[in-house]
Parts: sequence; C-alpha cells; structure tokens
Amino acid sequence: MINEIEDDNWGYAGEQVSVLKEQGFSTEKSNPDMKKQTVIVTGASSGIGLEIARYFLDRGDNVVINSQTESKLQQVYNELGAGENLAMVAGSVADKAVGEKLAKTAIEKFGSIDVLVNNAGIYENKPFLEVTEEYLDKFLTTNLKGTFFTTQSVIPQMQKQKDGVIINIGTPLVYHAIAQSPSTAPISSKGAIHALTLQLAAEFGKDNIRVNVVAPGLIRTPMHDESIDNNARIHLINRIGEPEEIAQMVHAIAKNTFISGAIINADGGMGAGHNL
Repeated sequence: MINEIEDDNWGYAGEQVSVLKEQGFSTEKSNPDMKKQTVIVTGASSGIGLEIARYFLDRGDNVVINSQTESKLQQVYNELGAGENLAMVAGSVADKAVGEKLAKTAIEKFGSIDVLVNNAGIYENKPFLEVTEEYLDKFLTTNLKGTFFTTQSVIPQMQKQKDGVIINIGTPLVYHAIAQSPSTAPISSKGAIHALTLQLAAEFGKDNIRVNVVAPGLIRTPMHDESIDNNARIHLINRIGEPEEIAQMVHAIAKNTFISGAIINADGGMGAGHNL
C-alpha cells in the first residue's frame, strides 16, 4: 500500500507534494480501512492476541496466527473458522526461525505483510532481590528477543511494499511503577520494547513503515481469575479492560497511515493516575 497525500492538506507545500509524487507516493483519495491487509499476530491463542486476530478477521483481513502450543493454536484456528483468509504457525517467537516462518507463510499464502502485532509475551511478579540470571533471561528471550527478531523477519517485505505497520504490545508500567507489583524482570523487557519501537520508527520511516506501541492496562484475560475486578480502581474509569477494547485500538492504528513512533495507552487512565 502506498502512502496517500491530499494536495489540499499541504497548503503552501505544493512543491513538496510534487516531490512526493515523483517518489511514488499517491495523491489519490482512498480509505485505508477498505484495503484488505495481511496481519500477523503472535501470542494469538487466548486473551488479547485472540481478540486482535478475531477483530481483523471479522473485518475481512487476512490473518496469520501464532502461539507456542500447536494443539491450542489448532483449536483457535478452528474457532476462528479455519477459512481461506486464516493461517497458523506454531512455535515460540523466542526462536528466530519461527518469525521467519511467519513471514514466509504470510507472503506465500496472502502475498504481503501489512501488519505485525507483537503480542506474545510473559509476565510474572517476583521481588527484585529474588531475580536470578536464568529468571531474567526468560523475559528478555521471550519478550524482547521474540519481538526483535520477528520484526526483523517482516521488515524486508514491508520495505519492498513501501508500506507496513508494526504494533508492539507494551505496558504503562514502564513509566508508571507500582510498588505493590514487583516486576522488574518483565518490565525491563517491556521497557526495552518501548525503546526499540522508537528506534525502529526512526530507522524505517523513510520506507513508510510505521512502528508503535499499544500499552494496555489491566485486561480481563484467562491469565486472571474472577478477583481481577477487585483491582478496578487502578484505572481512573474504575473498571477492568476487555480484550476487545485493545483489539479496537490495534486495528485503528493499523489502518491509520500517519501514526508512528507513538506509545499509546489503552489503560483506562492508569498511566495518568488511579481511582483511589
């Protein structure tokens, strides 16, 4: 997909528009939401990842889903309809080869890679003084390395297309620490993902590749039990978020061609404060 520039939005910069036209950018009006995209979603067997995959599928896009456990991923594949616009690749994104297979599958089956959602990740609480080297490596490997090398696998195709969107799932806890949630290991890995996002946006903006973070608040997923609602006041709006609400935000960013280098909270106001 090529970037779209409207002459009447540029005012004095008509000369710049001409340059952009020469570089292959279109000035024709169109609705990016109407274009069928090919979307890769990691960690898609439950929770936020599953709802992101479902949201894009329901709106006509092609989706390649990933999860570490093949049997669970197969169940989700069937749940989502096992249709022609759906593919699956099992395996841990900590393995670089899995990212390469995701890219290959998307290109061979659908002909493009328009959106990558790096959702796969792990999170646990453990006091800082109890963190071992092995424990820290677990988060750096899955969260950071998985995001890093899956992104590396898709960017060459996005460069060929002169278009692409990478959306990393982060957390407002990177810059809004909570003493009662001792999570230095996973938060360190997520902070690195936030930094990686900004640098990728800078390096590949020239290729019309946009890179952003969506930072969810506390979301109702299978990893939480019913007591999650007791934590509603951590959000200013005094309720727990739903996976569909994160999917809506991810979809909106994927369809917008002018958002890049952004850390976008979908957190019920948690990054701003708490309803205490």
